[in-house]
Amino acid sequence: MLKDDIKNARIQAMKAHDKTVSGVLSVVLNKIMLAEIELRAKGAELKDADVIQVLQKCEKELLDERAGFEKAGRVEKTEDLDKQIAAVKVFMPKMMDEKEISEVISSLEDKSVPAVMRYFKAEYAGKCDMRLVSEVLKKSNG
Repeated sequence: MLKDDIKNARIQAMKAHDKTVSGVLSVVLNKIMLAEIELRAKGAELKDADVIQVLQKCEKELLDERAGFEKAGRVEKTEDLDKQIAAVKVFMPKMMDEKEISEVISSLEDKSVPAVMRYFKAEYAGKCDMRLVSEVLKKSNG
């Protein structure tokens, strides 16, 4: 499971005395545990798709933080954040590009916006940017 891979990577980073990577992976694991608790309260179990959602949120937060430091001209902080972002990205699946999304859309029978969006949410959760799916869909319908 992806959660175990992240735990192992954190342990390796700690053994290598890499505080930056071990720190960010600790934060990610804490957020995964919170998500797991929320899901358990609803009677559901944590899946890799849930872990990927947590990773995507963490990446977005780090990118936002990096943009703030970049704007302030704090180069040493942006380099540190780049390393953290790279550590998080290692565990994220390859995102689908426009061509792949377009091919999937063209293979669908019902090309209405709600049907396509539902299909991608169900089949490709965490593997595609839903905004990109919407843009590709508008181009193919437009």
